[in-house]
Amino acid sequence: MTTMTTTTDAPVLTATGVTMRFGGLTAVRTVDLTVHHDEIVGLIGPNGAGKTTFFNCLTGLYRPTEGTVTYRDTVLPPKPHLVTRAGIARTFQNIRLFANMTVLENVLVGRHTRTREGLLSALLRSPRFHRAEAASTQRAMELLDFTGLAPKADHLARNLPYGEQRKLEIARALASDPGLLLLDEPTAGMNPQETRATEALVRAIREQGTAVLVIEHDMRFIFNLCDRVAVLVQGEKLVEGTSDTVQADERVIAAYLGTPFEGAPGQEELAEVEAAEAEAAHAEEDR
Repeated sequence: MTTMTTTTDAPVLTATGVTMRFGGLTAVRTVDLTVHHDEIVGLIGPNGAGKTTFFNCLTGLYRPTEGTVTYRDTVLPPKPHLVTRAGIARTFQNIRLFANMTVLENVLVGRHTRTREGLLSALLRSPRFHRAEAASTQRAMELLDFTGLAPKADHLARNLPYGEQRKLEIARALASDPGLLLLDEPTAGMNPQETRATEALVRAIREQGTAVLVIEHDMRFIFNLCDRVAVLVQGEKLVEGTSDTVQADERVIAAYLGTPFEGAPGQEELAEVEAAEAEAAHAEEDR
């Protein structure tokens, strides 16, 4: 077993030359990105830019065609449960809660990667199992309190308002005690009040020692929140820097307005990449 150590200056996440091809189509091309332990980093780009595909490469859902992803200097295997165990958790663009389980039970599911009790211990209901179960429940309730959901611990997840379902997904992800949290469009479908609450929650997560990498279409949310922002355009990293640097870049403005810049792929290639990403996403959901 490899022992992972960190320093103040060492990145939590390092993606080097990450490329993802679907057949002859390239959805992500040689993308480099780092996230440090005390950072909130944003990843933005127009629809079809390859943001979610890149996230899927980071979290083991896809095996990159080329490049490496390391967490605290250890190369990550392309297996989602092993990536989670290593210390990276994520939420999804489309909410993936267990609708017929309670709020508390959903968080406990996220806790299983940090428990060591085996099947025999569970079947025998040993004292060790009961201690572990009590500790997991205590930690889950702490996370529900942190996200403001403790009063609804016994409610079914399906009965929560949309914004609270998003919070529950975050609580469940945090249950694995990650060093890095990846958020895929956490404010999608939210009203302004819910968006502000999510911004405050993400800041609080960082203050508790968890780095954050976030995909989002809400530019105000991203630029208010993030220490650095990277821009993907048609699978390639166009620019990276502070919010002011990114907002002032004419290529970013052109990309969002749909204006071609020198070297930009054409709309036909963009449509092909979007279709390949969608097909891969459907295949993953069917697994």
